[in-house]
Amino acid sequence: MDLTILYRGPLASCDYDCPYCPFAKRRDSREQLRADRAALERFTGWAAAQTDGDRLSVLFTPWGEGLVRSWYRRALTELSRMPHIRRVAIQTNLSCRTDWLTGGEDGADLGTLALWCTYHPGQTPYGRFLAKCRELSARGVRFSVGVVGFPEHLEEARRLRAALPSEVYLWVNAAEGRTYTDEEAGRWTALDPLFPYSRHPHRSAGLPCRTGESVISVDGEGTVRRCHFVRAELGNLYDGSYRRALRPRACPLAVCDCHIGYVHLETLPLYDVFAGGVLERVPRAPASLSQGQQIGPLRLDVVT
Repeated sequence: MDLTILYRGPLASCDYDCPYCPFAKRRDSREQLRADRAALERFTGWAAAQTDGDRLSVLFTPWGEGLVRSWYRRALTELSRMPHIRRVAIQTNLSCRTDWLTGGEDGADLGTLALWCTYHPGQTPYGRFLAKCRELSARGVRFSVGVVGFPEHLEEARRLRAALPSEVYLWVNAAEGRTYTDEEAGRWTALDPLFPYSRHPHRSAGLPCRTGESVISVDGEGTVRRCHFVRAELGNLYDGSYRRALRPRACPLAVCDCHIGYVHLETLPLYDVFAGGVLERVPRAPASLSQGQQIGPLRLDVVT
């Protein structure tokens, strides 16, 4: 079985306090951090043991910032070295140090590990963030970089796009609840030709989706759901009960408006667009996108 897992444990603390962040942040206590560490180590142990033919891809999507915690860095490093792990990636604000991203016998396998990085203007100096990106490139780390499409972020995003290597894809997420005029959308599309996929929510009710069949969401207790946005439970990871529930299924929600959800819709061509880089949001031809070229025709079924 080829199975993609979106893992989100109880960690909710973050070193940033972005006013537009949809996640409710808290200051994790020592007990909460210990619980998150134990949950992650349990999950990593389970993933390590799946050597009987399964091929796993794992994306960590924490509510907070994971890479400032040693157990997330260790989990990514250890999982990347396992032959049955196709990809292991994490969403991060890149505030962590980068010296742990080394190859070699004791380091991470940089052919397997990848990062989904978000730049938050106002939360970190531009120069510091750009320097981190350049360190990743120098170390040979596979990564994407993105911003949230607020008007006040546009010039910083343009500046970042101009400074990044052409092989680094810069994506733009539509701000939650924001409506873009065609002129506004055009400015963001000039930076990210795939922005039209993010601009509007996608109609999804009754449409086939890979979640619940080859893609699942797992929380810190091991509860399995089809994705982060559908609350119905499919079973538990650790007792194996989820396997009986895996099957092709249609989306039960009216719309899907988050990339980590709609990328798995079978009615969209995004598995082709991001071939080999679905989890870390790296298109198959990022250099072409950085030059403003589209990868094939855009096919959208959106709510306007």
